[in-house]
Amino acid sequence: MDQSSKKIAIICSRGSLDGIYPALILANGARMEGMDAMLFFTFFGLEAITKDKMKNIQVATVGNPAMHIPTMLGGLPGMSKLATHMMMKEMDKLDIPHVDEFIEMLDDAGAEIYACKLAMDMFHLKQDDLDERVKGVLTVGEFYEKTDDAKVIFT
Repeated sequence: MDQSSKKIAIICSRGSLDGIYPALILANGARMEGMDAMLFFTFFGLEAITKDKMKNIQVATVGNPAMHIPTMLGGLPGMSKLATHMMMKEMDKLDIPHVDEFIEMLDDAGAEIYACKLAMDMFHLKQDDLDERVKGVLTVGEFYEKTDDAKVIFT
């Protein structure tokens, strides 16, 4: 099977910068390699595609051992905002697009973007709450049908 006929399906369930960006970067890399890419946002991952939240994604500072700060400090007011500011500053230096721009770029590149119906129902969200680039809201069964022979990646 040549590279152009491979497919990946990426499931994003985390709503922090460090949970969302791996999914976006993996999907972008797949499209750059000529692979079909499908993104499925569920639970807190919906933050990445919800219109009123996608521009304000924060870094998780509490319970994140990679932050190398004690949990108590991570929970102080303003720590998440500070860590997010610092991370975004570094990402800007590398010309990494912000979440909303990345979603637009992926859609333009042909990636398919979907939301999880169960998570949408849990959080009382409607399709109108989502970015217009989201192709639809799928049940788990519908997602399985779409993934077909794709490799599934969880971020």
